[in-house]
Amino acid sequence: MAWWKAWIEQEGVTVKSSSHFNPDPDAETLYKAMKGIGVGSQLLSHQAAAFAFPSSALTSVSPWGQQGHLCCIPAGTNEQAIIDVLTKRSNTQRQQIAKSFKAQFGKDLTETLKSELSGKFERLIVALMYLPYRYEAKELHDAMKGLGTKEGVIIEILASRTKNQLREIMKAYEEDYGSSLEEDIQADTSGYLERILVCLLQGSRDDVSSFVDPGLALQDAQDLYAAGEKIRGTDEMKFITILCMRSATHLLRVFEEYEKIANKCIEDSINSETHGSLEEAMLTVVKCTQNLHSYFAERLYYAMKGAGTRDGTLIRNIVSRSEIDLNLIKCHFKKMYGKTLSSMIMEDTSGDYKNALLSLVGSDP
Repeated sequence: MAWWKAWIEQEGVTVKSSSHFNPDPDAETLYKAMKGIGVGSQLLSHQAAAFAFPSSALTSVSPWGQQGHLCCIPAGTNEQAIIDVLTKRSNTQRQQIAKSFKAQFGKDLTETLKSELSGKFERLIVALMYLPYRYEAKELHDAMKGLGTKEGVIIEILASRTKNQLREIMKAYEEDYGSSLEEDIQADTSGYLERILVCLLQGSRDDVSSFVDPGLALQDAQDLYAAGEKIRGTDEMKFITILCMRSATHLLRVFEEYEKIANKCIEDSINSETHGSLEEAMLTVVKCTQNLHSYFAERLYYAMKGAGTRDGTLIRNIVSRSEIDLNLIKCHFKKMYGKTLSSMIMEDTSGDYKNALLSLVGSDP
């Protein structure tokens, strides 16, 4: 499935709107889960019982000791209750829950979650609370702030989103961080990588027309061959222009013609002609054009393969695709790697973090 078609695949959604939804009880559940209200109520009821009945009538599980003294029972946070609510509601419903939470308890839900949770589990749950475009704007901002730049994050987002989505991300970025996404990318990258990222940001590939000019596709394939395999060195701008300016349907035909001319696929030529982040950016454009679901399956697989886990990649892609096409990504994952996404998550993560990820991913294909 090519990338420009993936946005209308309703069967791909793993997190759907809850039926008979009411944000008020959900907000109350979250408040109790984080502040131990349920335990506190139990303590009060036992306290009342202590006045009404002799201590001998109270069961051994009472929080009151045999002499009527209150035992120290920490309320703690009910992480499972948080998982049950937030991973089983759509993003739109989560926003309504947040409004109800503030109206009922006078607190910001996201900030309360941050104060109560920690580590990777906190990162995942907080990610669920962002509006989609604001979350992706945050990921881009975080990729560029501080020392070093996470080029892979920028490439992933810019190469896999549609023109309208990129426009919304740019708008959210400027509103939240007071600067232009394009200008920040230009300030934080350089050379041909900067050029391809700025070109991708324009969303010029976003043409869903099925019409392809065979003559132009052949000419583009010949131009790519002449810019790489045919000469010593590489005309990087020719590659960037064609990969970023042509529609996805057109590029698929170009890749076919290129293989006939060069006797190798476009990916092999990119591997031999470029390197580093520019190579990654070009290959990502090709992969997203050919099959978006396979691309994200690959991202998820390599986030968990080997020593350590790339939790940022794992969280970002599961959260951002859960209401778009995660079911379809799961199917490609199983075909490509011979194991299910959920089985790899179970092997590679643990605790509440694992449980929340599995809840978002849903049942195996």
